[in-house]
Amino acid sequence: MQLQNLVQRFTSDIVGEEHFEKMLVKSAADKNPLRIKFGIDPTFTDVHLGHAVPIRLLRAFQDHGHLPVLIIGDGTARLGDPTGRNEQRPPLTVDDVARNSATYLEQIGTILDLDPAKCEVRHNSEWFGDMDFFDALKLASQSTAARLLERDDFKKRMQQNQAVHLHEMMYPLMQGYDSVMVEADVELGGNDQLFNLHMGRQMQERAGQRPQICMTTPLLLGTDGRKMSKTYGNHVGLNAGANDMYGKIMSLSDDGMPLWFQLATTLTEDEMSTCLAGHPRQAKDLLARNIVEQIHGADAAASAAEAFVQQFAKNELPDDIDECVLAQSSVKLASLLKDAGLVTSTSEARRMLKGGAVKVNSEAQSDPNLLVELSSSGVVLLQIGKRRLVNVRCS
Repeated sequence: MQLQNLVQRFTSDIVGEEHFEKMLVKSAADKNPLRIKFGIDPTFTDVHLGHAVPIRLLRAFQDHGHLPVLIIGDGTARLGDPTGRNEQRPPLTVDDVARNSATYLEQIGTILDLDPAKCEVRHNSEWFGDMDFFDALKLASQSTAARLLERDDFKKRMQQNQAVHLHEMMYPLMQGYDSVMVEADVELGGNDQLFNLHMGRQMQERAGQRPQICMTTPLLLGTDGRKMSKTYGNHVGLNAGANDMYGKIMSLSDDGMPLWFQLATTLTEDEMSTCLAGHPRQAKDLLARNIVEQIHGADAAASAAEAFVQQFAKNELPDDIDECVLAQSSVKLASLLKDAGLVTSTSEARRMLKGGAVKVNSEAQSDPNLLVELSSSGVVLLQIGKRRLVNVRCS
């Protein structure tokens, strides 16, 4: 497929589009590849399919001879992008960032060719780590408070009399400075990043560089229709196993499928239309198979589809249920769900119990104070929904 067609498929907005075609022509004539920037902050351990949308566009540029410049934002992650947030993001430590980013390249490498001859990988701590206080003041002088407060999320907070902290206003400047440091020709990002991408153009012009083309991609919503986020538990991580990945995609609503086909599959427009015109169950199976095959291969995708049928269509339990060993022999159910790793807090456990999503040994339970007795000789099967299962026993 031609690069222009792929760009059209994956983008929602292009700033500087009138110059993009000329840049492509000149790049081909000079045999000088464009530098295509994409940055990702390691604020969590998972790179998910939502992040994969601009990464797939980055791969399209790479396949057409251009140079991806992948920035791991280990500097910006410590501040945290305030985009879409109604409150200050908690700061991360150096250790937090290092732990989160440990497998980022491995995950991104399932989509992008990270061969040093074909991709430039940078960490923005390379330049932010060497800055002193006066360098930071110089960076702050690149824009004005009025301009930064035009951001939608900051504007909403001001209207609601909520705090906008000075350090949060530095984030767009930091992302823009990344573009200056790598001399980006094009920057990719989700459509919630448009303000930050614009800042890169402004700062490049001030630095005497040609302003980058800004390309934003639509946001791939999570399996529950909200923004894809680990916080909501509706994300599909690139590091998820084939069976887990397939099962999560099969939980997607029918209404969400068209955008997922467009942004997450390798199918052509005609193939997508044919799939969506058929039965939703079959369309979702093809969607899940295509995505799993991209990450894990065709055999794993076929095996995951079969495992899903066995477990859910035939109501059978999987053979490879994880086991958790606890020290206690008697635990209240809400605490047990948390201790076994099925939820992140007892409050989440109570919500799941209230919603009827919890089973103990295949029997539905709703009482958070139910005392569950554990033994070392047998296991208790805990289940939330169809995919979260664990066998628990005491040591």
